[in-house]
Amino acid sequence: MKIHEYQAKELLKAYGMPVPGGILAQSPEKVVEAARTFIGRIGKACVLKAQVHSGGRGKAGGVKLAQSPEEAGRLAKDMLDMKLVTKQTGPEGKIVRKILVTEAVDVAKEYYVSVTGDNENAGLVIVLSADGGTEIEETAKVHPERIEQIPVSAIEGLKSYECVRAAKALGLSGEAAKELPGILRQMVRLYLEKDCSLIEINPLVLTKEGHLLCLDAKINFDDNALFRHPDISVLRDPMEEDPKENEAAKFGLNYIRLDGNIGCLVNGAGLAMATMDMIEHFGARPANFLDVGGSASVEKVTAAFEILLSDSHVEAILVNIFGGIMKCDVIAEGIVEAAKVVELTVPLVVRLEGTHVDEGRRILEASGLPIIQASDMADGVKKAVEAAEKARSLPEGGERA
Repeated sequence: MKIHEYQAKELLKAYGMPVPGGILAQSPEKVVEAARTFIGRIGKACVLKAQVHSGGRGKAGGVKLAQSPEEAGRLAKDMLDMKLVTKQTGPEGKIVRKILVTEAVDVAKEYYVSVTGDNENAGLVIVLSADGGTEIEETAKVHPERIEQIPVSAIEGLKSYECVRAAKALGLSGEAAKELPGILRQMVRLYLEKDCSLIEINPLVLTKEGHLLCLDAKINFDDNALFRHPDISVLRDPMEEDPKENEAAKFGLNYIRLDGNIGCLVNGAGLAMATMDMIEHFGARPANFLDVGGSASVEKVTAAFEILLSDSHVEAILVNIFGGIMKCDVIAEGIVEAAKVVELTVPLVVRLEGTHVDEGRRILEASGLPIIQASDMADGVKKAVEAAEKARSLPEGGERA
């Protein structure tokens, strides 16, 4: 789960990390009020930051400097309700509904610091660079030697010598070098206590006064651990998430929308990934990842079909089920009943294998529905790709298999 920058900064602040003052606003009038707070109190400019779940906002026009409350109001009118398109959002972009008005900071140097999981060492890893800011992705690509990685034990925590190594990697000295260990320790503590999957501060800045400040922040959480953190769960913003993914979650479906043309309904993440790879092999692209989990009830399958069919890019649906604990005859009955409820507008290919498979295939055959059965996984993928190509070639209004 992702949260907004303003929410991430509140968490950093709660854990004792230094963040600039900020006020959330959702109208030009509130932006003007917030700007007066900072410009009048500090005598400096203020910064307007679009609150969407995406990096690269500055380059896309989502971060603006205002020298007066009036200018802040004019900028806010342009920013609110605009479609912000970044590398991370894709061409569909995200609508700006909130603006964080924050005090302007005199920056001497920008750094990059993050904490994430380290699968190789079964712990955490701190990632740092003295070249922080908007070009960090380019730095990682062109100059990977400028990115430092420090493995950290999730059991023993951050050690003093690791803090020294981090300060050296960033080239810090004086007060800033003394402040860094506290920030890193609190990042690790927050990561572990709240079951995060990423804490990223970019940039962590050195102010002209010689102190460190978390100027921007991004925090992601492990969805599977949210039941332990109701205080974090309430930070979810459904407006920032794919509505199809939200709908799928209501039925216990693990769904991620992709940009292909073959809709997939599979049980098990490993089988789902293999199915997607095979679709690519046969020259098409998966329209989604969808793991129906350990059961394929009529309700679940119906919801899955409706979600898949709501994607205009889907030209065929492939159901690929291996029945272990789930018996194929029960699954087949669920597919048949769901297909009767949902108006199928694209070809449906079903591959069943496992317990009671013969009975399952008989149920599909006897249903009288236009279900294309497959003998194995490769046959199912090939038939789905071919059915999509055939349906695409039909004239508008033509009958589809």
